[in-house]
Amino acid sequence: MHLLQAGVDITVIALWLGHESPVTTHGYVEADLAMKERALATIGPPETKRTRYRPTDALLKFLESL
Repeated sequence: MHLLQAGVDITVIALWLGHESPVTTHGYVEADLAMKERALATIGPPETKRTRYRPTDALLKFLESL
């Protein structure tokens, strides 16, 4: 857990422990609240504006022909 809290990637920890997959390692470690807060602090809201998809007339015509 100390390695994970220090920012070491879980795949590196898995290799050090001799695990074949990081999935195995994940069963032994859980992120604490402080780690989750740091992770959320590094990201922000998406920069793109969400819009509804509007298919072209050609695409609609093609789909109707199926």
